[in-house]
Amino acid sequence: MRKSGLLLRSLLFGLLLAAPNLSNAADVVMAFGEKIPPFCFPESDSGIELEIIGEALAFKGHQLKPRYYPLARVPLTFRQGEVDAAMTDLGQDLSEIGAHYGNPAVIYQNVFVTLKGRNLSIKKPEDLKGLSVVAFQGAAKRYPEWLAASEQAGLYFEQNNQELQVLGLNKARYDVVLSDRSIFRYFELLLERTTLFKAKSVQMHEFTEIDPDDYRPVFSDPQIRDDFNAGLEHLKATGRYQEIYDHYLQQ
Repeated sequence: MRKSGLLLRSLLFGLLLAAPNLSNAADVVMAFGEKIPPFCFPESDSGIELEIIGEALAFKGHQLKPRYYPLARVPLTFRQGEVDAAMTDLGQDLSEIGAHYGNPAVIYQNVFVTLKGRNLSIKKPEDLKGLSVVAFQGAAKRYPEWLAASEQAGLYFEQNNQELQVLGLNKARYDVVLSDRSIFRYFELLLERTTLFKAKSVQMHEFTEIDPDDYRPVFSDPQIRDDFNAGLEHLKATGRYQEIYDHYLQQ
């Protein structure tokens, strides 16, 4: 009996050591963009980015409390101390005010999308010559070396309703769509589920080198940042990270 009791206590102690430390669990008020499907849906507190961050924080017992703002205000709310964390710094260096950067929860990958049947190749800005391009708002300022010539030629348009971008490409109203890879795929699936729309095969052309540092969340508390990083690593190791992506981006 004594040996059994000792074994039981040893097992329980081992489990306690292995379990996440929840003693310092906290509510984490975090700023997100107002609506970035499929990464963020404010009306239901759901989406790829929201769920990954929420579950990563929950690994050590923290509870995500999302707050939604126009995207440009997200880093500003952090600067002003309105929130404990923010999904992005939008290119600002927030370490100067004491921000602690976490590992990127998601990475946005902007690509040029064309109909596969067109057999277009886009590897340099000159390849866009004579092609009509539709992009998200502000893209021309972000990628002037790629889009300035199209804009000057009257062949460049901005459309923030990315569902219309997908429809426009499929109906050949535009030659090229500039969109995040996952966002474009999400709206293809949404249209197929809710309408008679049948997506044509597309080709996605990568034109920029991704820097994961552009998509790091920021935290005011270094311990919560560390806990988030540990939770994110756990999600990836267990396959849960990919499950969240697949939930939104597969039929």
